[in-house]
Amino acid sequence: MITPKLIEEIIATYRRHGWQLQRVLLRAATRASIGERETVFDHVHVQDSDIDALWFSRPPNQGREAWELRMIAEQQYALFEAFEPDATEEQREKVRQEMEGRMREHLAL
Repeated sequence: MITPKLIEEIIATYRRHGWQLQRVLLRAATRASIGERETVFDHVHVQDSDIDALWFSRPPNQGREAWELRMIAEQQYALFEAFEPDATEEQREKVRQEMEGRMREHLAL
């Protein structure tokens, strides 16, 4: 079950390792269950979705910016991608959308 405490723990773990929360994807039911506690997301935009997941990024390492899509669940599952510095935002967004699709496929199993 997704609780504000679980979300806070996931975010805290990523922060300890230098990651920054960039985007939040929530199903309507999850959003309703956490109610006004959306402040746990540090005012990062919450996007309606058919999956519950958090997007994190980390500053470039050797020129490559890392992004990770973490499923909101006690079971740890995440997808990772490192973007080349010359990748356009359009190219990055296309890859992020593909990662969300892979997350959906994983959740459908």
